[in-house]
Amino acid sequence: MRILLFIGFLLIYIMTMLGNSFLICTVILSPPLHTAMYYFLCNLSFIDLFYSSTSVPKVLFDVFSKQRRISVTGCLTQVYFGLIVGSTECVLLAVMAYDRYIAICFPLYYTVIMSWRTCKYITIIMWSGNIIINVVPPILKPYVFCRGNQVNHFACEILVLLELMCGDISFYKLTIFIGSLFVLFFPFVFIVLSYICIIISVLKINSADGRSKAFSTCASHLTVVCMLYGTNMTTYMGQGKKYSTDIKYISIIYGVVTPVLNPFIYSLRNNEVKNAFWKILTRYSVSHSL
Repeated sequence: MRILLFIGFLLIYIMTMLGNSFLICTVILSPPLHTAMYYFLCNLSFIDLFYSSTSVPKVLFDVFSKQRRISVTGCLTQVYFGLIVGSTECVLLAVMAYDRYIAICFPLYYTVIMSWRTCKYITIIMWSGNIIINVVPPILKPYVFCRGNQVNHFACEILVLLELMCGDISFYKLTIFIGSLFVLFFPFVFIVLSYICIIISVLKINSADGRSKAFSTCASHLTVVCMLYGTNMTTYMGQGKKYSTDIKYISIIYGVVTPVLNPFIYSLRNNEVKNAFWKILTRYSVSHSL
């Protein structure tokens, strides 16, 4: 079982690294892809690389380790980076849905609305806002642990650590719930509304092939969105004690599976990305032969 788990997690991690690195390199090296859409896709790939790397390498090490230990500093590092990167990904998916909404419903205004200046400000607000949301509460009330040192999880998650904290933890639960509203619930509602508007616009397309392609893309995107938001909202907005034990199974979906699916859903099925990659490969082959 350990060998199978190790091979499974290793293959998923390698595919995550290769798929997301492929997208980032392709977009950087291909000037036609220097648009807002692919800029945000690069941000998503960077987040997936970072998010997967916060837990999976430690899991691979622990599979064959008799003493699965992690220091308090290492555990809190996993918690902070996991929360910051994970919440930023949720907000980023809402931004990407808005980007597609503008591109499809208001194509003539797209370059004006989604300018590079706008993209830069969105990125700054997105990252700084999520850092503040996840870092300020522990500063106001630092974590104090006194209920043992065993974490029933393959990685450190904030809800599991709540079981080890001293005293009243209602402050932490309240901040997690409020943060979940702004990071999970509201972005999810915004994404659903954006895709409803997109679907209405797609229905007006005269070409049956165009409608089929658009619906296929929307369905793929919404599948990933529902997987990510559904599991996260189940975990962080339903904070009963049962989640402190079952969270490790739910978190596999948003911590391990989603990062490997994103490059396939958003990029590798995209003809523009594949054509750009082959042009780069051809150009490199020609220059290398010369």
